Amino acid sequence: MKADSQTFDYVVVGAGSAGCVLANRLSASGRHSVLLLEAGPKDSNIWIHIPLGYARLFTNPKVNWLYKTEPEPELNNRQIIQPRGKVLGGSSSINGLLYIRGQSQDFDHWRQLGNTGWGFDDVLPYFRKAEDQERGADDLHGVGGPLAVSDVSEPHPLCEAFIDAAGQAGFPRTEDFNGATQEGAGYFQLTTRNGRRKSTAAGYLRPVRKRANLTVETGALASRIQFDGTRATGVEYRRGGNVHTAHANAEVILASGAFNSPQLLQLSGIGPAEHLRALGIPVIADRPGVGADLQDHYQVRMQYRCTEPITMNDVVNSWHRRIGAGLRYVLQRKGMLTIGAGYAGAFLRTRPELETPDVQVHFIIFSAETTGASLHPFPGFIASICQLRPESRGFVRIKSSDPAAAPAIQPRYLSSRFDRDTTLEGMKLLRTIMGQKAMRHYIAEERAPGPDCTSDAELLDYARATGTTVFHPTSTCRMGADPAAVADERLRVRGFTGLRVVDASVMPTLVSGNTNAAVVMIAEKGADMILEDAGARLAGSA
Repeated sequence: MKADSQTFDYVVVGAGSAGCVLANRLSASGRHSVLLLEAGPKDSNIWIHIPLGYARLFTNPKVNWLYKTEPEPELNNRQIIQPRGKVLGGSSSINGLLYIRGQSQDFDHWRQLGNTGWGFDDVLPYFRKAEDQERGADDLHGVGGPLAVSDVSEPHPLCEAFIDAAGQAGFPRTEDFNGATQEGAGYFQLTTRNGRRKSTAAGYLRPVRKRANLTVETGALASRIQFDGTRATGVEYRRGGNVHTAHANAEVILASGAFNSPQLLQLSGIGPAEHLRALGIPVIADRPGVGADLQDHYQVRMQYRCTEPITMNDVVNSWHRRIGAGLRYVLQRKGMLTIGAGYAGAFLRTRPELETPDVQVHFIIFSAETTGASLHPFPGFIASICQLRPESRGFVRIKSSDPAAAPAIQPRYLSSRFDRDTTLEGMKLLRTIMGQKAMRHYIAEERAPGPDCTSDAELLDYARATGTTVFHPTSTCRMGADPAAVADERLRVRGFTGLRVVDASVMPTLVSGNTNAAVVMIAEKGADMILEDAGARLAGSA
């Protein structure tokens, strides 16, 4: 393979939710040259840009890494799908589009863990900076940012019934899950505008692609980080059958996500030493924390047959309704093609003494046996429950020195008794809501777990046999002040210079909800830190 090299100020590995933000912000002044590396292709697939198209991307290897976990001990040794974006925009190009920040207490907890500057008051300006809120600006929301945030295109009778049922069960209706309080039931907001997905590739990268100081390489698989002692000096990557080297005058920045960032560190010799040596990888630093502390949200879905033909199932299973939905989308940008992976939802407390919600509900107006499977041939819908702050911890470890080989992913779902108990209580609470008068009109039957599943043991067996990820892996290069932390509060890899991680893997703990908005915030704040440090270096050398 032919080898060549180029030099830039910053080399960013991964053009996903964080990488596109970094490419935009680091190149904005024109003073810094930036290389953005992406293993996948351009975001030209039409289904990326139609909101409901995410369902067609679950099994598309052209834009999805199609990872799976190792057999999960608490889940009957099932392997759980772990889709991750392999395309410009990364997972923001294939995700369910929900815009959820998490609770203010999540970020205050990050600060309490020793991460100075990451409390809610510190991160709120970056949420607002990123946001282009359709409803306008206020103390919590911003306008004019690259990340479009919009309301659903129209209400739906099933969603209204769910929200009313939650009210009958004692939970208030909320108009904003990202408002002063998260608790309640309502419609999700989506990262869309005018009926089209606004990934970070669309919002942050596309408007600046022609900057002379920004280079974007697709089909570029990073194979290792290069070092001079403890200083990161560049990245070796494969593209088009050739090996290339990108030298970094200032920094190498990993933005490849919770699976691929620890993978690249381990391939480069930074990780659990014994494991790396067994694979023939020279050890630069024995860092057991690299790839440790994997956290993810685990959801359990309950399936219902609907009494009326008003679900997505009824559209998909009728050719004339499909045509009508397509025409409505093209002409009005409304209807079924505009929905995300959750039309309505709720954040609930399983126990009244809790300070904040500990479970999330996704209410979806279609039904299928498994994620990505064909929809049922009858009217149906799903309500799922997931625990917001799991105690279970897993890991990501490379299996090979080959950068194209998938790493071992082991979230260890439900390995904590606390997680099992909370999931169980969440399932019971969801059933209470679905049993209210407002919902009973629409439920012909609970198909799964079904009326015969009543005891705690039976419900837990169902959770183990059918549950799956909500696609929110984090914390495998977590920041912190303790010795096991991989990064410091400025996202610099401890023990090295010129090397940072800026993506979901740095989260000390999971946020209480969908993770994409928080990743964009991390990248906005990370970009400011990088530029501040660059200014300090220049001032120091003057």
